[in-house]
Amino acid sequence: MRVLLFTGKGGVGKTTVAAATALRAAESGQRTLVCSTDPAHSLGDVFDVGLGDRAAPITGRLDGQELDARSRLEDAWGEIREYLVALFDWAGADAVEAEELAVIPGLDEVFALAELRTHAEAGEYDVVVVDCAPTAETLRLLSLPDVLGWYMARVFPTQRAVTRAVRPLVQRMVRMPVANDGVFASVRRFYDRLDGVRDLLTDGDTTSARLVVNPERMVIAEARRTFTYLSLFGYHVDSVVVNKLLPEAVTDPWFKGWRDAHAEHLATIEEAFEPLPVLRAEQAEHELVGVQRLEAFGAALYGGSAPEERLSFVEPMRVEARDGALVLSLHLPFADKGDIEVGRADDELFVALGSYRRAISLPDSLRRRAVGGARMSGGRLHVEFVEP
Repeated sequence: MRVLLFTGKGGVGKTTVAAATALRAAESGQRTLVCSTDPAHSLGDVFDVGLGDRAAPITGRLDGQELDARSRLEDAWGEIREYLVALFDWAGADAVEAEELAVIPGLDEVFALAELRTHAEAGEYDVVVVDCAPTAETLRLLSLPDVLGWYMARVFPTQRAVTRAVRPLVQRMVRMPVANDGVFASVRRFYDRLDGVRDLLTDGDTTSARLVVNPERMVIAEARRTFTYLSLFGYHVDSVVVNKLLPEAVTDPWFKGWRDAHAEHLATIEEAFEPLPVLRAEQAEHELVGVQRLEAFGAALYGGSAPEERLSFVEPMRVEARDGALVLSLHLPFADKGDIEVGRADDELFVALGSYRRAISLPDSLRRRAVGGARMSGGRLHVEFVEP
């Protein structure tokens, strides 16, 4: 199965691009699903059909789905929420405040990831196209499996043991609610729902992320940051889609300023994101709603190529032997040396970039070695490991 993730700044047309890509894949004979993880769903509007939480047919080989992640959240978060409500109530929050505080903003979106694993295990589809939420929400969504995995492996067992030991004492001294085994079991079920999702989404042969941009300075700047953060967490970005370019057929002198600006921005994108392929899509003459217009858009975007194919092979992380040392390198395009912090603790390497931080479990070949130094070169962070 191939998974294609489309993300970008709100309003760039990622839903249209995702829908057209899914139609193109289905036309080639692939059993295809296009689904939305954006809480403000617009996928059904683009196809001009009604879509809901369950996959429903759009064409013969294409199904669509607008995930109701909130309902899935209740299955795994319900008991945790009840404990948090009781804790906040004990702390003095009123009933409404306690209910609001007990659910982490954006947590429901995370369960869209579990749905991808379900589709992969079921084997019903050859291609799954995901219309992701706008950039900030997507980054939070895709970084959670990495963060949660670190917590479950290192903090959760100790926290559970300590809580079990002190619970009788605390309950005798104060009325503060203390998490019981049922709450910790819910945390475990919550994690199990996401277990394996990270491996699925960071396997470049299975999953590719594609950035949708417009020829505008602010949009391009955000796409550069998104590319860097996705690479930090090991996601394979295989192309950039430049949408809403001024059509060549528009020759009126009034549009000369727009044409020159688009040409300049397009050149910037092609140079900055090299070696990623840059796909181009012109501003449509009509509103892109309905299967027929989306099919024409997809044909113009991909030409004769198969949209589900992996379009480039930039590795987010690799380990190489170099001059007697082993070098772990991370692809961090557009990152400045001053924005990166690197640290080592036992068998993990910590890399912080902006507001994001990743803990990398070191392979056996690097664990017994010491960090000899780190440097940025060619858009990659190189961390050298030497014999102690």
